[in-house]
Formats: sequence, C-alpha cells, structure tokens
Amino acid sequence: MDGSRRINPYLAGNYGPIADESEYDLQVTGEIPRELAGAFYRNGPNPQYEPDSDHHWFAGDGMIHGFFVEDGKVHYRNRYVRTPKWLAENAAGKRLFGTFGNPMTTDPSVLGMDSGVANTNIVWHGGKLLALEEGHKPFELDPYTLNSLGYADDYSGNVTAHPKLDPDTGEMVWFAYMSGPIPFNNKVSYGVTDATGKVIRRDDFEAPYCSMVHDFLVTRNHVLFPILPLTGSLERAMKGAPPFAWEPDKGGYVGVMKRDASVDSIRWFQIDACYVFHPMNAWEVGDKIYADVMEFETAPLFPNVDGGMTRNDGARLTRWTFDLADNSNTVKRERLDDLAGEFPRFDQRRAGHAYRHGWFAATSERKGDVNFSSIAHVDVAKGKREVFTLAKGDATGEPIFVPRKADAEEGDGWLVSVVYRGEDDVSEFLVLDAQNVSAGPIATARLPRRIPFGFHGNWRPAT
Repeated sequence: MDGSRRINPYLAGNYGPIADESEYDLQVTGEIPRELAGAFYRNGPNPQYEPDSDHHWFAGDGMIHGFFVEDGKVHYRNRYVRTPKWLAENAAGKRLFGTFGNPMTTDPSVLGMDSGVANTNIVWHGGKLLALEEGHKPFELDPYTLNSLGYADDYSGNVTAHPKLDPDTGEMVWFAYMSGPIPFNNKVSYGVTDATGKVIRRDDFEAPYCSMVHDFLVTRNHVLFPILPLTGSLERAMKGAPPFAWEPDKGGYVGVMKRDASVDSIRWFQIDACYVFHPMNAWEVGDKIYADVMEFETAPLFPNVDGGMTRNDGARLTRWTFDLADNSNTVKRERLDDLAGEFPRFDQRRAGHAYRHGWFAATSERKGDVNFSSIAHVDVAKGKREVFTLAKGDATGEPIFVPRKADAEEGDGWLVSVVYRGEDDVSEFLVLDAQNVSAGPIATARLPRRIPFGFHGNWRPAT
C-alpha cells in the first residue's frame, strides 16, 4: 500500500463503517426504569462499499440502529436502509455512486438513477417509521424488524431530514430544498402531512440563492426558512470544485411565513453570515418570534469556494428574535450559552411553544477532547447549565428526551443516547435522569462492538 495515500477521516476510527447486520440482547449495568418502554431508533451513514476519494461523511448509506426497551431489558438490532442505490451497488458488488450523486465520480451505468441514502434522521409519524435525508422522499421501515418497505410515494418529491411534529394538531410540518429537477437550484418546498400520514400541502417558492438548508423552524403559527451561505453550485461541481462551499459574502436570510398563508407572503429578514445545522425550538409572543439555534460562525465540515477548509470553532446556543412589527427586517442575535455543542433537543411536547429545558451534545473543556464528550442540560428560564462528561476517549451522540409519562411536567423524564467507549472500542445505550444529568447514567446497556458515529434518532413509545 502507498504510505503516502491520504486516509479519509470519515472512514477511520469510529467514523468508519461496520459490515454486519446483527441482533443482541445487551448487558445492562444499573437499572433501566420499568416505565421506560419503547424503541430508540438512531440513523447514520455507513457506506456499503469503500467510497471514492471525494467521500463525505454525509453521503454514506443509511443504517438504522434499534434499541428495543422493555421490562428493564434492551434488545438491539441494526439494518441497512435498502434504497435503490444500496440495491444497485449490492447487486454490482461495488461502489457506483459519487458523493451527493456527483456526476463526475458516478459510474455511467447509474447516471440519472435514484441516489438516495436515507441516512440522516428517523421519525415515527402517522403509524409509519420513516428514514429521512436531504434530497429524497421519506423511506418507510418496519418498526420492529427494521426491514425496508420502500419510499413513501405520496410525497411527490424530496423532503427534509428535519420535519417538525406539532404536538397540538399531530401534523408533520416539513420542507425541502433544491426541490426542482435541475441540480443545485434555489427552489424550496413547504409541506404538511396530517396526523394520519396523508400529505395535505406542498407548495414551492424561490430562495435568494441555492443553500444547504439542513433544518428549519416551526412555531404554532409561523414557519421560518434559514437561507445561509453554505451554497450549492452545479457549475463548481462540473469543474471538479466543491459542490457545496462557504460563501459568506452572500449574507444570510430567514424567510418568515404564517403556516396557513401562501408562500407568496414570505417576508425575508436579513442576518449576518453564520450557519445553523440544528435549532432547538421556536415560539412567538405577540409580534415577536423567538428561535433558539446552535449557531456556527462559519459552516463546518465544508470547504470555502477555493477548496480550503473552513474553521470549526463549534456552535453555541443563540437566540434569534424577529420583530414582525418592525420594518427593519433585521434579526437580533443573543448568545445564551458559551459551551460548544450540537444536536440540541428538548421536550417535544413543547414544540412551537415557549420552553424551559434543553439538552445537547457538548465538547468538554478538557484539553485534547475533539468529539462530543459531554451532555449538557440548559435551563433557559434560569440561565443555568449542568454537564455530564464521559471518560477521556469516549463520545456521545445526540441526547433524546423521553417523558416519564404522557402528562409529566416539562423535562420530567430521561435522556437516552448512544455513546462510544474509546478504550474498549464498543458502544453503549445510555440512560440519564434528564433533571440530574451531572449525576451520570442511571443505566447503560453494552454492545459487543461499536456503532459508528451517526446523526439523529427518536423514541417511539411502547403501544
């Protein structure tokens, strides 16, 4: 092997894929509360075959990791999402598709074929378990076996990986970017799926420019579309330059619209160049809309237009305020917490409403830590924070809140997450008391092997 060959960091260490689909009854340490019953699903990228040199972490094949919790016990199962891309490559026995479907690195035999990977999020809505990613339709899975059932065809186009579930109406509110037939276009779709799983709205509008719009915000009465300068360009891609790149000179915009209004009514607010992968929550009081987001100064994990990498100083919890009664169309920004982190979550029963408790995966202040080695709890009403930090070399994924019972007070329940134990090269399912995070786990369930770092997950309560 050529010793000078560059090792892609997204294929090394715990970013590297695993080859097996397995089932295990996990070894539990501590005591998992009997009231904690249901399934925790976690999605993430896991390339089936060794990718090309342009591989990006976001482009691996989707793999679902399911933790089924009942009577204090945990059963684990993982399965690939068998998308058309996965099936085509499996039949060929090799990689065929380039990163993000890049035509310059895609085998001619599959040009124009569906390249979806369904690797980013997984939600339970309308009696269906749906694996999601940026550029394709939701992909349905069996909630027990995790077997692939195919695309949900009633969406008539791609859907975001981050829909919002309205706790009052049961609706799933969603959007899509680059939703037109031409790659790297500036068309955005806004849609609604009712509580039964039926799509009842899909409307298109044009954003100020083509942006990677990973997530958006929904209140009881409004939707907010952040168009931030991580831009997409077919011209760049065809020249071998970065398809997505950081262009801060374009500035940022946030489109604000009433949920029941026409997309023609969108009002565009201006914001200085910054980037947000994930918001915490948004709500309104009178003429003001408040949005708490994890804000980066620049878009991490992606290059500048010239190919040089951007800086990644971490995201901080920041509040954006929109005054609908003010004609300035500017956004007020206020830093709420100075601890770097990502994957913000809260009690979903407060979605679109004012909230108090939030949690996120954090980078500890311990020297040498680069992964998310901590879980933070913020009380935004009191301006307080507590942190649990894992052992050196360990890393946590996104912490998911599970209420103790349906009518429990906000924040009364548990956090569940997948953690990587670096010294042993294995992963564990971790359970924390959501109101006493700093005390550490009340229970863990250990796998005999590791789960690669991934993206998002959600909890489905037992029926």
